[in-house]
Amino acid sequence: MTTPVLEANGLRKSWGGVAAVDGVSLAVQAGEMLALIGPNGAGKSTCFNMLNGQIRPEAGSVHLLGRNITGLAPRIVWRLGVGRTFQVTATFASMTVLDNVRMALLSHHRRLFGLWRPAAAQFVAEAAAALARVGLAEQAGRPCGVLAYGDLKRLELAIALANEPRLLLMDEPTAGMAPAERAGLMALTARIARDAGIAVLFTEHDMDVVFGHADRILVLDRGKLIAGGTPEQVRADARVRDVYLGQSGVH
Repeated sequence: MTTPVLEANGLRKSWGGVAAVDGVSLAVQAGEMLALIGPNGAGKSTCFNMLNGQIRPEAGSVHLLGRNITGLAPRIVWRLGVGRTFQVTATFASMTVLDNVRMALLSHHRRLFGLWRPAAAQFVAEAAAALARVGLAEQAGRPCGVLAYGDLKRLELAIALANEPRLLLMDEPTAGMAPAERAGLMALTARIARDAGIAVLFTEHDMDVVFGHADRILVLDRGKLIAGGTPEQVRADARVRDVYLGQSGVH
């Protein structure tokens, strides 16, 4: 059996005596889009932060391609090949779109080669290719502060991919976007992930996005996984409809 890109077993974390995550286990394969959904307070963000190293679990383990990364600092997890996007985008607003990606590439090359730096022309070429990959080639010279929000989300994806990650963690990737833009961003992400063999784990409140683009879905409620499977299996699960989707489900 192929080793999962990400495998977490029995993750637990409590806040003030209340279990935010209680025995969560999951695995994501290369090229797979796995959605982690649930109502507010279900434990999704805490789970993400344990996977990324921002929070150390009280119990359980996290493995990246078979390597134990439990409790490692986020900067180390990133260097091992984990990219992340956040619910609220964060870029250098006064810098150009191209230079934001060049900053990520500089860090990536230091990870690979230590203090060696490629020639400036190589950086520009790599950054331009990254922007073309997400449909932002024509925006390269614009300051980030003037971009539309949907373009900022695409730029954040380009920055995360500059690390050539094996795993991409996406926390509500379409939050704040116009409905017409959401499907486009997730279709782009899925295409890149499958072409490059990147495992993607994402949280999302837009159920059209989840059921339209996830290969599998896991459902959290009060820190515990209550269901998992294909979109069709999760849509038909009575407990999921009761605690999250509503009786009508998602069509």
